[in-house]
Amino acid sequence: MGTYDAAAIARYFRWRIVTLGWRVAQILWWLGTFVLGLQVDQWLNREEQNRPRRAVQLRQVLTNLGPTFIKVGQALSTRPDLVRQDFLDELTKLQDQLPPFPTVEAMAILEAELDHSPEEIFSHLSPLPVAAASLGQVYRGRLFSGEEVAVKIQRPHLRPVLCRDLYLMRWAAGWLGHFLPLNLGHDLTLIVDEFGTKLFEEIDYLNEGQNAERFATNFKDDATVKVPVIYWPYCSRRVLTLEWIDGCKLTDMASLEQGNLDPDQLIEIGVTAGLRQLLEFGFFHADPHPGNLFALADGRMAYIDFGMMDQLNQLTKETLVDAVVHLINQDFDSLGKDFVRLGFLTPETDLGPIVPALKRVLGSALGSKVSDFNFKTITDQFSELMYEYPFRIPAKFALIIRSLVTQEGLALSLNPDFKIVNVAYPYVARRLLLGETPALRQRLLEVVFQDGQLQWQRLENMLAIARSDSGFDLLPTAGVGLNFLMSEEGTYLRQMLVLALTEDDRLHTQEVQRLWALVKDDITLDKVLGVAWGALANYSLERAEELVPVVGELRQVLQT
Repeated sequence: MGTYDAAAIARYFRWRIVTLGWRVAQILWWLGTFVLGLQVDQWLNREEQNRPRRAVQLRQVLTNLGPTFIKVGQALSTRPDLVRQDFLDELTKLQDQLPPFPTVEAMAILEAELDHSPEEIFSHLSPLPVAAASLGQVYRGRLFSGEEVAVKIQRPHLRPVLCRDLYLMRWAAGWLGHFLPLNLGHDLTLIVDEFGTKLFEEIDYLNEGQNAERFATNFKDDATVKVPVIYWPYCSRRVLTLEWIDGCKLTDMASLEQGNLDPDQLIEIGVTAGLRQLLEFGFFHADPHPGNLFALADGRMAYIDFGMMDQLNQLTKETLVDAVVHLINQDFDSLGKDFVRLGFLTPETDLGPIVPALKRVLGSALGSKVSDFNFKTITDQFSELMYEYPFRIPAKFALIIRSLVTQEGLALSLNPDFKIVNVAYPYVARRLLLGETPALRQRLLEVVFQDGQLQWQRLENMLAIARSDSGFDLLPTAGVGLNFLMSEEGTYLRQMLVLALTEDDRLHTQEVQRLWALVKDDITLDKVLGVAWGALANYSLERAEELVPVVGELRQVLQT
């Protein structure tokens, strides 16, 4: 079986009562002993004293239960807002400090998969794995051509174990949904299926290599992101050979400090890369835990694991941008419709009682200023709505939410005062101001013009926030804007700008002066002329005459 097939798995395991019964007994035993230990600590008032012991026990329980439960532990290890610090320290070890399987078995798998012995492929290969994860382990080696490589070899007998656990998870999801207070019930099996699909993709190392190359193509112009090279002649479904990455984990504060690496800068790189994946490329890393992200000596951030990825279509990307814009505008009527389009609400849902609830919960989450916003606040408060209203989490968005909370959790572990909006809002502002596509230009108009009126303060704030990033250059943005303004598509905007400048029977010179004070240091005469000339060069004299009548008069003079 190459891909996840819930029906086929069910047919295989449905009557294997002994196998399933033994696995259920294992799960109940290990989780039961942990829960009982916590309860005994509470009865004997030894909770504080035994916390370190229970943290170690939880890690051992998840390790003993195998890959599926280790994955759960990995997700929890990035949530300092949900898991106390002593447990967090232990769960972090699940990312790449798991018990390895014997090297003899690993080399047998490698030889069977590549049809050559390790000695025929590598001039050197470490005798022991340098890291062991839930699905495989990694050896450090060198090809005969001299390249340093990481050789990832899958754990033996992995697929049958995953199939068995996924069957039990799906079975449990089917009856647990009826007892949950949240409106997740009938979607729980879909979430398990999505997880199963991604897990099967993750154990196909050829798929992972293809994901890595696609990811590298998306970020080829981004000097802050590093993606390892894949060495295809030495890859198979169970063996992956890729470029060795020298770096330190993002959570290794001592190494970051020793290398003079700025955690806040790494946070910005990670969050911006995550937003680009979701809103630009639609191809995103669904498992960005610290074991998969490394800081390099030159300040770049490297992704090293591409097993769990997902794809968003263009409509979903645009709707996500819509939701951000409507949240910024506090347009909760439109936000409710966004939730319908994204699948969080069914089309027949009555939005009447839901819109005030969105305003109550998400309006307060925004706080008195944008900088008060963080994703944790939104997810925590949004969960309140799911108790009262028919919200559901589409299977696709389970991975998006996991990716976002993982990234924010990682950032919080580096900087407890981190606010995701400090990176996310400037990024969204820059994307809207650049307006590379008609859809983004329309969304910029929605932000800047509300109820037919130009929101001067909002435009000023957006420019100020976008300029707070040293990488933001105003002039190319102005060039894009001028091109748009002079186009047929910009007719409505020209009319709105004239109305805005003369609104309330007065010239809005003060507002214009404030905007000029904000941008004048970035604007010089030669740069402005260059941008203007570039924009005018895209249009014929006839089109320019329509836009600027003086061009027509000059043309007549030249003809005579």
